[in-house]
Amino acid sequence: MATSLRRLRLLSLPLGTAALGLRARLATLAGGDPDAVRAKLRRRNAERTRATLGELKGGALKAGQLLSTVDALLPQDPEATWSEALGELREVGVPVPFEELAPVLFDELGGSWRRDLPALDASPVAAASLGQVHRGRWRDGREVAVKIQYPGVAEAVASDVGTVAAMSRLAARLAPSLALPPLVDELRTRLAEELDYTREAAVQTRFVEGFAGDTGVVVPEVVAATPRVLVSTWLDGTPLAALADAPPERRDAAARAYQRFLVAGPEHAGWLHTDPHPGNFRILDDGALGVMDFGSALAMPNGMPDSFGRLLAALIADSPAEVGAALEDAGFVEPGAAVEVDKLLDYMRPFTEPAAASEFTFTRSWLRGQFGRVNDPRNPDFGVALQLRMPAEHLFTHRVWLGMVGVLCHLEATVPVRSVLERWLPGFAPPAEATAAPRSA
Repeated sequence: MATSLRRLRLLSLPLGTAALGLRARLATLAGGDPDAVRAKLRRRNAERTRATLGELKGGALKAGQLLSTVDALLPQDPEATWSEALGELREVGVPVPFEELAPVLFDELGGSWRRDLPALDASPVAAASLGQVHRGRWRDGREVAVKIQYPGVAEAVASDVGTVAAMSRLAARLAPSLALPPLVDELRTRLAEELDYTREAAVQTRFVEGFAGDTGVVVPEVVAATPRVLVSTWLDGTPLAALADAPPERRDAAARAYQRFLVAGPEHAGWLHTDPHPGNFRILDDGALGVMDFGSALAMPNGMPDSFGRLLAALIADSPAEVGAALEDAGFVEPGAAVEVDKLLDYMRPFTEPAAASEFTFTRSWLRGQFGRVNDPRNPDFGVALQLRMPAEHLFTHRVWLGMVGVLCHLEATVPVRSVLERWLPGFAPPAEATAAPRSA
């Protein structure tokens, strides 16, 4: 798809929403039932968005999959239109015919690729943002998952990021404090990394090695890798999102494994898995967490940096002085900048609430309520958020946190939060020597 046409398709989403809104208002004025008109509008809007993102692939589809991670924030109605429409993007987008992918296999694996893969299902098991996965059998008899990059997807990603970059520059002129261009640059860098499947294979191998002695996590081994084809051992299991209707004890066990993996990854493997949407996770028959898709990952060779943990701990402690210092240290504010820390403490309380509890029950209604509160301009503390700047290096760390919370709320799970953070998040717990120090008489 030509770059100009692709940009028009993306821009058609907000423009189409406005047009449908106008038609709905006219229909209501003409005597139509307001509830029925709004329901029809939601159905059409959700389906149009799903279809457009699914067809465009690239950065556009990735954005839709990320949005589906926090489906509790989508417009709610009895038909669950938005949740269902975008939820389909988690597992299967609009597949590309195998005939269009075969030349990629030829270019990447050579003319003998059919000897390497004597069996390969032409129907994909998953169609994601940058490529799709087919089940096959490797030449040594192993069942494998073959991830094949879409032809032309690199150009599509560049187009999408270019469109977002142009919008961010305009937004930066209107609201300089948002500092969006650095975030777009960070997004461009990370998406370029995801396009290199040899890099993903190296990251995946680090996770295989890092979790080798962990019976609660299973990472498929890399069989072969080129820049556009990745072959891994096949992994059976139940998709994480499918457990939303499972008994509470099974949901809670899966949620605990999922939470621990995301937070513990840097210490185990030296990398942070930064794509938390549930399509990348399976629950195996023995209850272990199967993890797939390591294209989006952030190198953390020394483990998670302690700036985020110290900020979270300071917020929980209701210590304005500590919060101000932690904000400066993490780069959220310029040194010496005036921030209404007392208001920030209240504004951020919904996000620190789970971390302050030994156990916390995540629900969709809780998530909707918290986001409705903090994103309401009528909230007197709303303006304090505009005083903060998101450092580019924290973009994907916060993506993991937000995505994890969204999935836990989707599962309606009860998990131990504080103990996990104390164990795996540097800076969150007080130093061991301070904790163990005897009290003075």
